[in-house]
Amino acid sequence: MAGLYDWRRRWRLRRTPPGALRDYLAHPFPAAKTDYRAVRYLAIDLETTGLEIDKDLILSVGYVTVEGISIDLSSARHRLVRIDRSIPEASAVIHQITDDQAAQGDELADVIAELLAALTGKVMIAHHARIEQGFLTNACKRLWRQGLMMPIVDTQALALRTFERRQIPFKASDLRLHALGDRYNLPRYGAHNALSDALASAELFLAQAAYRDNGGGLALRDFLC
Repeated sequence: MAGLYDWRRRWRLRRTPPGALRDYLAHPFPAAKTDYRAVRYLAIDLETTGLEIDKDLILSVGYVTVEGISIDLSSARHRLVRIDRSIPEASAVIHQITDDQAAQGDELADVIAELLAALTGKVMIAHHARIEQGFLTNACKRLWRQGLMMPIVDTQALALRTFERRQIPFKASDLRLHALGDRYNLPRYGAHNALSDALASAELFLAQAAYRDNGGGLALRDFLC
């Protein structure tokens, strides 16, 4: 499987025009057999105008690097994205990003290029990663005519696996990022800020990994989607 994934990366590399996405694809992904403690990750969160991947837009991007089992706070970044429409009121109530703030944001191409540079050679961590994967893939298609491929750790999927494997009763709300953080006695941050949610996802992954690791280490493949 790892060989096939790398073949797909090289196949896309040959078909991607020069730019940030091509530079990203030029670097191999971490091998799935690698001890997860030796891998570099990038925890990512997005705030958007809505949840319809094909219609809504990215408003902000937050990310922070995880070096094995440590979070590098000096790498934390938060970027607002300039958009060409008004932010829906229902969306603004949630993430507290106003039209005036968005107007001061950076161009999507610059934000995605910076994010790809930070993601190069790393594994993405996200909570309910389908959202981040979908919006980032669409952004790359618009900018470079190719979607984004990357190895992914989804902290929500890991929680679901744990609940099901241990036959722990749960409801949908138990799978939310901050509800899971409470289970591991992690710090509570304000919700719906891209950077604080990225940091919360990073901390949740490390807690989940430590809970599963009996001291002998686990392979990266044990955590990948």
